[in-house]
Amino acid sequence: MAASAFAVMREGMKGKVGIGKLALYGREYLVAVRPQERGLVMYTLHHAAEIRNISAVDELASVPATVKPEELKLAQQVIATFEGPLDLADYKDEYREGLQRIIEAKVAGQEIVAPTVEAPSRVVNLMDALKKSLDAVSATKKKPAKVDVAQPAPKRKRA
Repeated sequence: MAASAFAVMREGMKGKVGIGKLALYGREYLVAVRPQERGLVMYTLHHAAEIRNISAVDELASVPATVKPEELKLAQQVIATFEGPLDLADYKDEYREGLQRIIEAKVAGQEIVAPTVEAPSRVVNLMDALKKSLDAVSATKKKPAKVDVAQPAPKRKRA
């Protein structure tokens, strides 16, 4: 009986997300529940008080409200190369795995040497950076991405 009720709720939630509260480890969490395949998946969320208001981020005042159409199109092409179905198995906790390797090496009496970290290159031109990113992603994909920048249509005169 419970399995049928579960399936009915799961199917009834298709295209929707349920929001609720969960008490766990002596703390209350805000959660989102959504259907996924034959089950329901729960995600923890942040309460509004835990999130800084966007207007309080002074650095955003210098961010332009509009972008150049050709830059937007190129950015959308770069983003499209990463689209695909979500498989959480593709994501590993690399920090935890690295920490475990360090612990195991320390227990084995090995010397721990921190790797050198290269500073990221400074982006000067957004279009060049997007093209470079698209080229790098395209090299790993089978189908090459095509970059077409449409010319703006001539402005029409009003009567």
